[in-house]
Amino acid sequence: MGFLVGDISRLIRRTFDKRAKAIGITRPQWRVLTWLQRHEGINQSALADMLELDAMALCRMVDRLQAADMVERRADPADRRAWKLYLTPKGIALTEQLQPIGEQLLQEALHDVPPAEQEKLHHLLERFRANLQSIDDDDSEEKRTANG
Repeated sequence: MGFLVGDISRLIRRTFDKRAKAIGITRPQWRVLTWLQRHEGINQSALADMLELDAMALCRMVDRLQAADMVERRADPADRRAWKLYLTPKGIALTEQLQPIGEQLLQEALHDVPPAEQEKLHHLLERFRANLQSIDDDDSEEKRTANG
């Protein structure tokens, strides 16, 4: 089942990449913009953690997005070393342009799956993710306890 989930993820990413390339954005950039859309005002460190990226890799990506006028950094009033990230109007417009691409791809992937089965699949995947998150959290706690 892990290979199947991995294959599905790879195919979604590859197809999305092809479609988003026409707009001139990469999937990693799209991920950053989408997370910022959902968590505006987050600092770079927290965003790197959420995206499971190295802080420097994210910093370079944010630099490029800022140079393209899609993201802006604002000083964090609570921590003068940190920056909070916000979408610019251009970044917002781009995320609004990318959202239908993802929705269309999902519709195409599920075109012959009845709505009731789609709902059941969604529910099962949510449980699958929750179970894996719980396992990961338990493993992290065990590691902290052993090291600590």
